[in-house]
Amino acid sequence: MMVPTPFPELNDVLQQLVSSVQAVLGETFIGAYLQGSFAVGDFDQHSDVDFIIVLAGELLEEQVAALQVMHERIYNLDSEWARHLEGSYFPAGVLRRLDQPGRQLWYLDNGSRALILSDHCNTLVVRSTVWEHGITLAGPSPQALVDPVPVEDLRAEILATIHDWGQQILADPDRFNRRFWQSFIVLSYCRMLHDLRLGRVGSKRAGAEWAKATLDPSWAGLIDRTWAGRPNPALSVRQPADPDDFERTLAFVRYVMEMSRQPRPGLSEATIKNTD
Repeated sequence: MMVPTPFPELNDVLQQLVSSVQAVLGETFIGAYLQGSFAVGDFDQHSDVDFIIVLAGELLEEQVAALQVMHERIYNLDSEWARHLEGSYFPAGVLRRLDQPGRQLWYLDNGSRALILSDHCNTLVVRSTVWEHGITLAGPSPQALVDPVPVEDLRAEILATIHDWGQQILADPDRFNRRFWQSFIVLSYCRMLHDLRLGRVGSKRAGAEWAKATLDPSWAGLIDRTWAGRPNPALSVRQPADPDDFERTLAFVRYVMEMSRQPRPGLSEATIKNTD
């Protein structure tokens, strides 16, 4: 495996993850790749470690059981990075097809020690990131397994996520009233609006910096506070959000939903700064 990150301890965890997955899957294993912030090159010591594993076919029941044991062992390694792994197991045929988003895959959530079925990673955003920026941990190049995503399809998915998730947040805000979710929501909406404008996938950091420089200046303080709230998600997910920041976060979701409804020419610097 190449040296995928500048953190030797994380590289050791990734080496153990990949070699363990290969041992479990045998000939079913095709490749392992980093995506997310480590792939786009905008990460720090608090970033999730987003990965995908590509398989020749569907996971068998006994393979899932063996992977559950393996992920428990990886989680218990003497490294905090082992608790920040997040990713999904993609059958190669599912990954290749651009009409497959929404199908559930075996998924490891950040901070979890067990796989669950989820559509979290099965998106055009993930496919686009893997194709353009994916870091090979083992296997062929990402471009051999993933096709480029048309810009308009990518924008359509981002727009749908902005509105579908926004409606969920606004319909049941108590569900998200935690420090972790408050920070995650603001940074995610910065990134999505930025990605929607550019027509390509970026990072939360890039989205936050763009939002501070481009959106109404009144949002800058909220964005800075949410960025500062990223460390120690295991603790922050159990703590209630600051009441004022949470109300402001709900307002920010409404704001981004409204901005995203405008035609892209309407997402000019002047229009964004003068719309609240």
